[in-house]
Amino acid sequence: MRDPVTDTPHPARRLRPAAWLAALALALTGCGAHVGTGPAGTDARPAPDDRPVTLTNCGTRTTYPHTPRRVVTNDVGITEIMFALGLTDRMAGYVMPDDKGELSKVPWKAAYGKVPWLSKKAITKEIALDAKADLVFAGWNYGFGEGDGLTPAALKKLGVDAYVLTESCHNGTDSAARGVMPPLEALYADLTNLGKLFHVEDRAQALIRTYRKQVADAAAHAPAHRPTVFLYDSGQDKPMTAGEYAAAHDIITKAGGDNVMKDLKDSWTTVGWETVVARDPDVIVVNNYGDTTAAQKKAFLESYAPLANVSAVKHHRIYVMDYAELVESPRNPTAIADLARYLRGVHTG
Repeated sequence: MRDPVTDTPHPARRLRPAAWLAALALALTGCGAHVGTGPAGTDARPAPDDRPVTLTNCGTRTTYPHTPRRVVTNDVGITEIMFALGLTDRMAGYVMPDDKGELSKVPWKAAYGKVPWLSKKAITKEIALDAKADLVFAGWNYGFGEGDGLTPAALKKLGVDAYVLTESCHNGTDSAARGVMPPLEALYADLTNLGKLFHVEDRAQALIRTYRKQVADAAAHAPAHRPTVFLYDSGQDKPMTAGEYAAAHDIITKAGGDNVMKDLKDSWTTVGWETVVARDPDVIVVNNYGDTTAAQKKAFLESYAPLANVSAVKHHRIYVMDYAELVESPRNPTAIADLARYLRGVHTG
C-alpha cells in the first residue's frame, strides 16, 4: 500500500486558500482511512511540533522534550513499526543482523532503501552517538541490556532519549521475565504512544483499527477444534519458545490454535524437551531466522528421537513463519490470518 501523501503538486493547491484547506483536510482524512499491514506512508511528513510529550512506557512516565528527528531503531519489527507510521524521515538508521529474512519482498522495501543500515551487529552507544541519534527505539534483549551497559538510563546520561518496545518490558520482581500486557495490545500501545510522540495520531489509530479488523476476521474463521501448537524458536539442548507475553502467543491464539506454553509468564524463554513431549503439540511452528535455517530446524525436529511420537512430528505438521511475523511488528495481523488458514486444514484425533 502506497502512501497517498507525496511531494507531487496536488491539484488542490490551485484552489483559493479556504477551498484548498478544505480539500487538504479531506485528503488527509482519506489518507488515514487507507491503511493496512503495508507501508502506511513511507514518506510521511509530520508537522513540526516541539511541544514536550509525556508517555507511559513499560510502567514509567517519561517526558520527551521535543519530537525526535534522528531515531535509531534496533531489529526488524521495531524498524517496521516506524515504517508503518510513515516516519522514515525521522530516522537516522537501523541496526539489524542480516538473518531476519528477505527484505526485498516486504511491503516496506522502499523504506529500507531510504534509511541507512548502520550495523549488522549488536547496537551500541557508539553507533547511536555516531548517528547523532536523539532517540533509540529498542527493547530489553532487543538491543537494550544491563550486561553491555546499553540502557535507557545510560543513554539519558549521554543526552539521548529512549523508547522501549512494550513486548519486551520487564515484569514483576524477576528482571529476566518480560511482558506486561497481551502481545497485540503491546503493539497497539506502542503505535498509540509513538503516534503521540511524532504527532501522527490519526495514522496510528487508523493502523490500529485496520489491524484489529484483520485479527477479528481471522478469529471469526478459526477452526472449531483448536489444535495445540508449540513454537520452536531455536536451541537443541533446550528449546527457546514463546510464553504468554510473546507476540507469537497472540498470533497462535487468535489464529485458532492453543499455545502449549501459554502458562509461562514470560515472553521468550527456554523449556525442557520433556515438557514438549508431555504436552504433545498437534503443530510445531518454526521461527525462521538465524544461522540455522528453517529447513535445518525442521530436519532436527524430525530426527530428534525424543520427539518421534509427538503428534506434530509424527504427522509432519511443521509450519514455518518468519521472525518478523512472530515478534511485535506490523506484520502480526497478516501472520495471524496466514496461520489461521493453515490451522483450519489440521485435523487431529
